[in-house]
Amino acid sequence: MTPVTTFSGKTVALFGLGGSGLVTALALKEGGAHVVACDDNPAKMTEAAAKGIGTGDLRQLDWSKVSALILSPGVPLTHPEPHWSAKLANEAGVEIIGDIELFCRERARIAPDAPFVAITGTNGKSTTTALIAHILREAGRDVQMGGNIGTAILSLEPPSDSRIHVIECSSFQIDLAPSLAPTVGVHLNLSPDHIDRHGTMESYAAIKERLVAKAQQAVIGIDDGLSRAIADTCTAKGVKVTRISIEPMGAEGFFADGTTLVQVTPSDAVAVADLAGIGSLRGSHNAQNAAAAVAVAVALGVSGEKIRSGLYTFPGLPHRMEEVGRIRSTLFINDSKATNADSTEKALKSFDNILWILGGKPKEGGIEPLKEYFPKIRKAYLIGAATEEFAKTLGNGVPYVRSGTLDNAVQQAAADAAAMNGPSVVLLSPACASYDQFPNYEVRGNHFRELVRALPGVEAKGA
Repeated sequence: MTPVTTFSGKTVALFGLGGSGLVTALALKEGGAHVVACDDNPAKMTEAAAKGIGTGDLRQLDWSKVSALILSPGVPLTHPEPHWSAKLANEAGVEIIGDIELFCRERARIAPDAPFVAITGTNGKSTTTALIAHILREAGRDVQMGGNIGTAILSLEPPSDSRIHVIECSSFQIDLAPSLAPTVGVHLNLSPDHIDRHGTMESYAAIKERLVAKAQQAVIGIDDGLSRAIADTCTAKGVKVTRISIEPMGAEGFFADGTTLVQVTPSDAVAVADLAGIGSLRGSHNAQNAAAAVAVAVALGVSGEKIRSGLYTFPGLPHRMEEVGRIRSTLFINDSKATNADSTEKALKSFDNILWILGGKPKEGGIEPLKEYFPKIRKAYLIGAATEEFAKTLGNGVPYVRSGTLDNAVQQAAADAAAMNGPSVVLLSPACASYDQFPNYEVRGNHFRELVRALPGVEAKGA
C-alpha cells in the first residue's frame, strides 16, 4: 500500500467505497487523515467501518472543516449533473479529487523523480499498460502496475527512484487528477465515448489531453484528428512528443509497416521489431499498442534486445482476442471484452473464415457498422437479447443460427468447424454488453473458455 500522508491530521470526505474507494480510505487512514466515508450501499459502509474507517452521512458533515472530497471515478463529477456529494463540496469550496491525484501528490512529496508512466486513450489502454509493464519486468525493472486496469493505484508499493509505476488512467480518473504530470504520458487515440459523462466530444478530448500536457515526455498516437491536434498542441507548448502511428510517417517516432515496427529518427528509419507470429498482438490496433509500448521502453532506456524479448513473450490480456484453444486447424478466440461494434471490428479485421458468436444486450447502432466484414464470416451464432435485431442485420448476407445460449453456440460452431476444409476461427466477439445472460464480460469470457476446454480433442492455451 501507498500511505497518503499529504492529508495527515486533516479531515477528508470520501464517496464511493468500491474496490478502489475502500483502498483509498485505508491509504488515507494509514497516512494519518481523518476519513469520513460514505456510499449509497449500506453494506459497503459496514465493510469499511469493520476495517476501522470512519463512516457517516456526508449530508450531515460540517464542510467548513473538510480539506477535500475524494470521489470515486464512477460517480458523476459534472455530467449529466454533479453527484450530490460533489454539489456539497462545490458549495463549500472544497476541492474534489480522486485516488490518482492522491498518488501524484504523495509521489511529489516523497519521491518526485520516481518513474511514472501513465496511459490513456479510448481504446487499447489496458493492453498497452500490460505490455509496457511486461517489457519493463522482462528487462529486470521493479514495476508496479495498476489504475483503471483493475488494481487500485494506492494498493501498490509507494513510489521510489528505483520503482516504475505503470498506470492506466480513464477519463474519469484524469478529470479528478489536476496535478497529473507523469514521467512518460501515453495517449493512444480518441473516438466518441463517455459523452454522457463529459458533455461533448471536445470536453472529452480536453480531459484526455491533460494526461500528456504536463508529462516530461509524451507518446501520442496520431491516427485520428483529435489526437493529432493534441500532439501538435503539446509540441507547441514545449512538451517532448514522440508520435506513433499504424501508417508510415515522416515525423520522428514509431510506426507500424504491416507487422514491422519502425523507428524514425532525424537521420534514419530503422526496423526495431516484428510482430508477425505474436498471437497476443494481432491486428493493426495492437500494432499501435505495441508502438506505444516500444516508445515508452526506449524512453526509459530499455535495450532493443530486451524490448523484442518482451514483445515476443507477452501473454496478452484475458478476453481480448485471447487464444483459448485449438482443435486441429480451428482456433478458438475469446474476445468477450468486445462489448460494442467498434471493439468487435478489430477482431473481424484480424481473422478470416470466421465462425462468429455474437449477441447479448445490444448497444445503439448494433452491428450495422460491421457490414463490410460480413464476407469474412462463414456463419454466425446468435445469442441473447440481440438475436432478432442482429438476425435482421445479417439478413441473407451471412448464414446464421439462433443459438440462444453461449453453450449451444460453442457446440454448434465447433461442429461446423470440424466439417469445414481448411483453417477457421471460432470467435466470441459479442458486440454487446453481457447483462442479459452474464453479470459482466469477464464471466462471459471465462464461461466460453471453460466450454472450449471441455471440447473433445482441444489443445488448450494457458490452461
